[in-house]
Amino acid sequence: MVTSSDDIRFRVATSADVPAIAVCRLTDLAAGPADPRMAAYLDGTHHPQEALPPRVGYVALIREDVIGYIAGHLTKRHGRAGEVQYLFVAPDFRRRGVATALLRLLADWFVNARARKVCVCVDADSPAAKPFYESAGASPFRRLWYGWDDISVLRKLSS
Repeated sequence: MVTSSDDIRFRVATSADVPAIAVCRLTDLAAGPADPRMAAYLDGTHHPQEALPPRVGYVALIREDVIGYIAGHLTKRHGRAGEVQYLFVAPDFRRRGVATALLRLLADWFVNARARKVCVCVDADSPAAKPFYESAGASPFRRLWYGWDDISVLRKLSS
């Protein structure tokens, strides 16, 4: 478990976290509700296009409250080896390094799974998504898609 000075903890997510993830997501009405397939995704019974096992998710918590989450899986999509499926941080905790910490946890998982070439579909309705992924070293490679040729570059970026 990783801990920050703001008493934010990070741990692996399970489908039991999905109700708290859904509550977290409701903190940003513009983002819409959490994906109703998320529990099945975390349990390995919902498979996004060209997804491969395994997959992992992480939650960011203050006390027992979920303030953010991320998940990803191995893939063959777009000639990549990994894909970021979900990333969300509650508005009150944005711009505090939470998304970067979550992305680094997932990047470490991808590197350990030998999946360095990773993609993410960028939400066109999120004005902060493209600048965030660009600041994390991702580059656009097709409409709405960003990626890293080697996601281990995240280990070298400052928070």
